This record gives sequence, structure tokens and C-alpha cells, in this order.
Amino acid sequence: MTPITVIPGVVFGDGSLQFICGPCVIESEESIHRLAAGIGASLGAPYVFKASFDKANRSSVDSYRGPGLKAGLKILASVKKSMGLPILTDIHEPAQCAKVAEVADILQIPAFLCRQTDLLLEAGKTGRIVNIKKGQFVAPLDLRHAADKVASTGNSKVILTERGSSFGYNNLVVDMRGLVMMRSIGYPVVFDATHSVQLPGAAGSKSGGSPEFIAPLSRAAVATGIDGVFLEVHDNPAAALSDGANALKLDLLQPLAETLRRLHAARIG
Repeated sequence: MTPITVIPGVVFGDGSLQFICGPCVIESEESIHRLAAGIGASLGAPYVFKASFDKANRSSVDSYRGPGLKAGLKILASVKKSMGLPILTDIHEPAQCAKVAEVADILQIPAFLCRQTDLLLEAGKTGRIVNIKKGQFVAPLDLRHAADKVASTGNSKVILTERGSSFGYNNLVVDMRGLVMMRSIGYPVVFDATHSVQLPGAAGSKSGGSPEFIAPLSRAAVATGIDGVFLEVHDNPAAALSDGANALKLDLLQPLAETLRRLHAARIG
């Protein structure tokens, strides 16, 4: 496996444990800067800041989606400039890739779109790191095909992320064997601990969640030998405009990160 350097101190696949953290969606410029600073203080180390400029797969047409491409990228660029943080954000259409790559260090392929060939190819052509979320309907080893599509552009900077698999209606389950299988493909693997506890569509016009399982699933995932943990973090999940039901409360991030780092160190020690 070839390590992927995002910035000095944030390298996926070199034996370290990295963190990708931030709110689900950009709610305002002030909230984004506040959360980015709070997460940084909690982690005490460089990390990848994530937030979406658009949530194109919300359950209801009435749900908040975000500020949009132009305004969203402007806000993310301000965080990158003022705080020196690498940025990850979702892309949904091939036409967005080049523009988003001007700001984001990592282009994220949403789970529902992980088989969209044109999107994967355009993301790869930007030369940016591409984080592919495994669809809830995709077997772990089958994610190699998505990675191959990106790599066919000459860009092998790919990260694979597990976020749970559909388990009947309105529920997800995580098969920890899948993390080992995905890593055998030859790319760094990240565990999305917050989307994995989502209950899709379980709250009527929006998704529910079981945040009490974020910590135990994260601990189990780190024990398998993953390269990073993805956490949607909010300082007031109950008031979050998207995915609050499965978000990690900001004041719980520091103790969780410390536990995960100890587990990671024990595993490789």
C-alpha cells in the first residue's frame, strides 16, 4: 500500500490513525469556523475537515441541502486559508469535480453514487485524492471496481470508506470483516462511525440514528487495523440541519479520540 499524504502530519496508509471530522452540511460560515476550531482543539493534532456544500440525497424535498456550490466552496476555502486545514467535501455530478478540486484536497464520492462511472472518472482526472464511500448495497471486495475506475485515469490516490450496509428496512449493520477485505484491495481504509449508526428514513421525512453506538463501533473498527476514522461532529446535534440524529456531540470527541489512539497504539505496539 502506498501512503497518501494530504498535508504533512496527515497521511493515510503509513501506519498512523487519522481523523476526518466536521458537520454533515455547511449551515453558516460562522458555524463552520466555530466547529473547525472546536474539533481542532479536541483532537490536538492536524486532521481533515469535512462539510458538504450540498446534500443532494436528503430524504425529503423540504430538507435543508446546504448553501450550494459557489457559496459553499467560498466558505470551505476560508476555513482552509485561516486554519490551514485540508478539506473534504462531497461531489454529486461530473461537472462539479474540477471546480471543487480548486478548493478541496479530497473529493468524496457519496455511497449512493459509488458505481457512477462518469463521476469516478472525472474525480480521478482532477488529480486530487478521491474518497469512495462504499454503497450500502455493495460487497466489500466489489469496491475494487470503483477504485479501478479512478485509477484508470492515472490517479491512484484513493481512500475507501465503510459506512454500513443495508439490513432490512431503515437499518444498517457493520460487518467488521469487510474492513479487512477492503484494505486487502490495496488502498487505505476509513471507517465512517456516524453514518454507520444512521437509521435511514426511520424518522418519517428524515433519517434517525443511534449515536450511542458510535464509540463501540469505532473501537472495534480501529482494532481491525484501519487507517482513519470519519466522524460527523456537531456542537448541538439536536439543532443540526442534517444528520443530527447520528452525529457525535463535540464534547465527546476528545475522550473518544484518546481512546481510539490508545487502541491503535496497542494494536501496533
